[in-house]
Amino acid sequence: MNLPNKLTLFRVFLIPVFVVFMLVSVTGPYDKWIALAIYVIACLTDMLDGKIARKYNLITDFGKFMDPLADKLLVCSAMICLIELGRLPAWIVIVIISREFIISGFRLVAADNGVVIAASWWGKFKTVFQMAMTILMIADIEALRPVTRIVMWIALILTVVSLIDYLWKNKGVLKDVK
Repeated sequence: MNLPNKLTLFRVFLIPVFVVFMLVSVTGPYDKWIALAIYVIACLTDMLDGKIARKYNLITDFGKFMDPLADKLLVCSAMICLIELGRLPAWIVIVIISREFIISGFRLVAADNGVVIAASWWGKFKTVFQMAMTILMIADIEALRPVTRIVMWIALILTVVSLIDYLWKNKGVLKDVK
């Protein structure tokens, strides 16, 4: 259990804490800002664990599998909270979560055949834009709503593009399904 993997697990641990501050009145008017701070910290651990893993050659199969899963859990939790708060249309979240289930299922099939598939650059861009979208939506600053809307559409487009790219690049995995 190296440092990058510990950071990934820390990110997973932060999710329920984040959700509580998003949906339960704990501190009243400060809940949104505490939730935002927790979410940003969790997002930063995503960047940090990857940089540390690459720099110090600490890349593991656990990290290749858990890091993208932790990202999905974090971002999907935020988006579901944002639906509850009326800030994000459910259909967009359905498209995004569907992509995540498809990729996760694909990864499981690959893993069953002894293949570990790391996240692609399209997937990383998608994650960055989804995180930026959710940060902007959690902050809910009226002056930034047009920017938030644009970032939302970019995140949605990248979600679809990354799905197509991922399936295309790894189509050979399905040929050897037992």
